[in-house]
Amino acid sequence: MKKLAVCLMLSLASVGASAKDWKVIRFGVDANYAPFESKAADGKLVGFDIDLGNAICEKIKAKCVWVENDFDGMIPALKAKKFDGILSSLSVTEKRAEQIAFSDKLFNTPVRLVAKKGSPLQPTAESLRGKRIGVQQGTVMESFAKVHWESKGVEVVPYQNNDLVLSDLASGRLDGSVQEVVLADSAFLKTAPGRAFAFAGGNLNDPKILGTGTAVGLRKEDTDLRQLVNKAIADMHKDGTYQRLSKKYFSVDIYN
Repeated sequence: MKKLAVCLMLSLASVGASAKDWKVIRFGVDANYAPFESKAADGKLVGFDIDLGNAICEKIKAKCVWVENDFDGMIPALKAKKFDGILSSLSVTEKRAEQIAFSDKLFNTPVRLVAKKGSPLQPTAESLRGKRIGVQQGTVMESFAKVHWESKGVEVVPYQNNDLVLSDLASGRLDGSVQEVVLADSAFLKTAPGRAFAFAGGNLNDPKILGTGTAVGLRKEDTDLRQLVNKAIADMHKDGTYQRLSKKYFSVDIYN
């Protein structure tokens, strides 16, 4: 009887330890990626991802806590339980899916090369040989450039955040950069430093590397949180919350 009681107590303790009351959800974010995530002049986090995360928490009836982290360290920090989810324009790829789980899709944006207006550069290894192409480290853009171009004579230059990439592109220290279309258009090409630049060539294509859209990155064991987040995303589409937030930032359908 004593052994049975001890086993029962251990079983209940295990259930209690594994159960999670998601009253607070901590999202990891790299706030250098406007209009998806950035800091306002007063230091407040703003952007489409921030609004989506806050709306998800509202649907779940949880408090949102935002934890800033460099993008290239997001997955290790998630697995180390520094936060509960990654909500920072994280593309869904096969390689990342080996380590973490993903929510349902949040949005999808194509990727293209940005270079000086009138430049003959095209997004091919032959065209970019000997050129310096800037990318944010830890991103699918870095992975694409390294796999397809670096071994063929293209200098791929990784930066800690995308603001530094765009700054060096504008100043002429880079010949081009691989960027998400929506971000590049709104946060660079339509600004004074970016007016001398344009997209070069068409969309880059490699679903295995570039992914199939963006989602919330989650620990594989947190299946209950994944279910809650997915339900919140579905509810946002049903009641128009997603469409309202999307129109706040974009003039195109960013979901499809």
